[in-house]
Amino acid sequence: MAFVSNRRFKKKYDKLFKKDPLAANVFLLLSELADKKGEVTTNEAEIAELMAIRFNDPSEYALKETNG
Repeated sequence: MAFVSNRRFKKKYDKLFKKDPLAANVFLLLSELADKKGEVTTNEAEIAELMAIRFNDPSEYALKETNG
């Protein structure tokens, strides 16, 4: 099942992005990886690898890329 952001998620992402863009993109990545219960099974090394793959620039605004 693909991740689809809603208005509430976008609001949280935008607020976090203003404070810390890298943290906002980690939040986005974890949201994309989460299962239906909101749980993510991974480790720090895998998250770092996935961040490098998912984002060209981890500090750039990336939410627009998730929904086309």
